[in-house]
Amino acid sequence: MSADVSALQVALPLPLPRLFDYRPPAGVAAAPALVGCRVRVPFGPRELVGVVASVGAAPDGAPELREALACLDDAPLLRGELFESLRWLSRYNHAPLGEVLASALPAALRRGEPLPDTHAWAWRLTEAGATALPGLRAGSRPRRLADLLQASGRDAHALEESVLEALMQDWRGAARSLGKRALVERIAMPASQLAPAPQPGPEANAEQAEAIAAIREAQAGERAGFAALLLDGVTGSGKTEVYLQAIADCLARGRQALVLVPEIGLTPQLLSRFRARLGVPVHATHSGLNDGERARTWAAALRGEARVVVGTRSAVFTPLPEAGLIVIDEEHDGSYKQQDGIRYHARDFALVRGKALGVPVLLGSATPSLESLHNARAGRYAHLRLSRRAGEARPPRVRVLDVRKRPLDAGLSPELLDAAGKAVAAGGQVLVFKNRRGYAPVLLCHDCGWSAQCRRCSTPLQGTPMTVHGGGRRLQCHHCGARQPVPLACPDCASLALQPQGIGTERIEELLARRFDAVPVLRIDRGSTRRRGALEKHLETFGTQPGVLIGTQMLAKGHDLPNLTLVCVVGIDEGLFSADFRAAEKLAQLLIQVAGRAGRADKPGEVLLQTHHPDHPLLQTLIAGGYHAFAEAELLQREAAGFPPFAHLALLRAEAKHVDAPMQFLRAAKDMLSPFVVPSPFEKGGSRGICSSAEDNRQPQQQIPPSPPSPKGGATVIELHGPLPAPMPRRAGMHRAQLLVSAATRRTLHGALDGAIPALYGLPEARKVRWSLDVDPVDLY
Repeated sequence: MSADVSALQVALPLPLPRLFDYRPPAGVAAAPALVGCRVRVPFGPRELVGVVASVGAAPDGAPELREALACLDDAPLLRGELFESLRWLSRYNHAPLGEVLASALPAALRRGEPLPDTHAWAWRLTEAGATALPGLRAGSRPRRLADLLQASGRDAHALEESVLEALMQDWRGAARSLGKRALVERIAMPASQLAPAPQPGPEANAEQAEAIAAIREAQAGERAGFAALLLDGVTGSGKTEVYLQAIADCLARGRQALVLVPEIGLTPQLLSRFRARLGVPVHATHSGLNDGERARTWAAALRGEARVVVGTRSAVFTPLPEAGLIVIDEEHDGSYKQQDGIRYHARDFALVRGKALGVPVLLGSATPSLESLHNARAGRYAHLRLSRRAGEARPPRVRVLDVRKRPLDAGLSPELLDAAGKAVAAGGQVLVFKNRRGYAPVLLCHDCGWSAQCRRCSTPLQGTPMTVHGGGRRLQCHHCGARQPVPLACPDCASLALQPQGIGTERIEELLARRFDAVPVLRIDRGSTRRRGALEKHLETFGTQPGVLIGTQMLAKGHDLPNLTLVCVVGIDEGLFSADFRAAEKLAQLLIQVAGRAGRADKPGEVLLQTHHPDHPLLQTLIAGGYHAFAEAELLQREAAGFPPFAHLALLRAEAKHVDAPMQFLRAAKDMLSPFVVPSPFEKGGSRGICSSAEDNRQPQQQIPPSPPSPKGGATVIELHGPLPAPMPRRAGMHRAQLLVSAATRRTLHGALDGAIPALYGLPEARKVRWSLDVDPVDLY
């Protein structure tokens, strides 16, 4: 084909690191204005929706290009900063551009659906309705709805549907009834007309005021532009109030704000508070919404209509044409890391976007990640401290319960149960924290020792127990989701002595419901909150009345329970002894976060830590010096061992149904990476683990430059660990193995990956496995 024929280079959502050339659709010119637009193209027997990545001449000697079927957009959906940031993400993660661009689009847009309308729907009382209102039966649902609309005083008595949802749960049936009689009508309204009037907030204390001033300076002062600010505040110190004032300043300058939260459960509480305070519509985006709702929020942000967007991890891909501020709440949380597909870290990508947009990025946490603390201490982040609780609240008193040789009932000691009883009797609420859902972790035969293992996740050498659920009636694997009923007798010896072993939240709930039958006992975990809005409804029902909550880490962060006076933490011992070098950091963060739920109002709080290891150094450090004392000691250990943030990692994973295929692929990958390995002068007769370098301490852990080209002359120094079977060697029927790549500098790591990863796609062994690369892995398991 002649080189003067224009072609579209299209990024398709395929696991292939290349673009695909197509002729423009009939009647459409191949112009640069198409870059960032979606096109529908033929691909083999299928049709796919891709994004135009570039426009250029077709290569010489290429076969006749197929014609794209249609251009789906009048203007690019991905453009400017967002498109360039996504290109960066593709390079940094060594991931196909088509998959990265697809991940950034809501599912409806990935399917090729048109950009949705973004107006809001409201219901309005008609003139006939106003006339007929006195004749409607008093107390009936139609009358209550008509009264609400009559009293609204907005745009001829109109209320937006989300407002009606909050005011009257059964309004839809009444609206249909009145609508049939033309007494009400559904109308489209600009969302900006439906915002509530802003409400004043509490007066900021001295520390909050200092933090707000620093953020304001970063937004609009002489040094306005990109800045990373770490808001390091103890639990209950009023970080959300700082967010609100920073966002209000952002809105006053006519700019957009993006707020990331780690869990869906935090979104409703935050939304209601933001809507009440800011006086603008606050848009939400998270996996609990349907595809149409998420697409509308994305489109509203693209058009500049959404001024404040609150969402979970994927919200980091929200378009921000008028960006002014990015906030990352609970920045330490592991939920910000995507664990499948494109393995991005939303916190780190938000920092990259903030730098490209030239806006401040505010990272908040009571237990900052060690990477963020390292950056703050190195001067790369401004470090804002909130050292005391807001208002009259005081830090809770912490007590360690030594349960060695003590009788336990469902894992709870007599002292813990007595303390819970006293707290409830005094009118307070109790949280019993156990980070293991289900009834029991294992089903065991008392006679022969048989235990229920998952057939899809176990190997001959390593079993994966199935968790007991439903009060002992069913088994479920928490890794692959497999379910089966509990056998009537032991499959090995036919004994009837099958006994649940260990403790889960369901078993604790069973005990506490019997013991505290006069007050509500509520379990909050993934099993009890599957339905949309379930967590919010549970907490609303629980209210401030005396009662007992049993919960997992879902309750450990962000939730404000003003009448919670006692937190009981059980089952922490397994986290004290782990091969994962991040285990101590995760456990310390979890303990501080869950302890912070107690005593957040005027009532004093207490925390009981139940353990068989009361003298463990981690517990002693946390109790004596708090989280920062732990972080200081842990950073010293990380530096000595050469672990992040003093080294940089990439994890190459492979899995297949046949046990040998992953290892064969990873050995071939190791051969390709071997030219970049240079023996370290520190190694004498053995591996020293993951290397470290003082030079690299000048490079930010989260503000990441684009990947450099492969170095020349053998200057790269990396270390390869493996390949080895994964710590969980089989999951869902797939055998798993991994190869860990470590380097002292990020430039070194990416230089090696740039040189080796593209060739992996062509390996014969690659066709027999599913493989992935995780840059900056959070979980090595």
